[in-house]
Amino acid sequence: MAKAIRGRTMGAAERAIKNGYRSGLEDRISDQLKGLSVPFKYEEFKIKYEVHEVRTYTPDFELPNGIIVESKGRFVAADRKKHLLVKKQHPELDIRFVFSNSRNKIIKGSKTSYADWCNKNGFIYADKLIPEEWVKERGKKKQLRKS
Repeated sequence: MAKAIRGRTMGAAERAIKNGYRSGLEDRISDQLKGLSVPFKYEEFKIKYEVHEVRTYTPDFELPNGIIVESKGRFVAADRKKHLLVKKQHPELDIRFVFSNSRNKIIKGSKTSYADWCNKNGFIYADKLIPEEWVKERGKKKQLRKS
């Protein structure tokens, strides 16, 4: 679904940036939530976590029920490390992933996929879009406040 801009085609990433998102996947998920009339927050709060210094993580989407959704095309080692630290330091948070393709391998030649990593580390995940069950699910966790 590319749109023409000044004689050239606008790709998903350009459209996402134009719409205020960082990726085409985030843009598609926001369209899905809007289509379902689900209110959501996009990158409105930060979660502190420590490595050797205090850092912050800004989740992509927070649903009204408190579920945090992180959309990932690429899921690199730094992302995986960050999410393990955040989970350890904030076990009360319900952080879930939506991948472009959960069958992608964590590194070239690895047998471990993004899905395998999530299963091993206790993260719930989906492909392409947020499952409607997540949206309809009752909140189990406290929602975060803007910092």
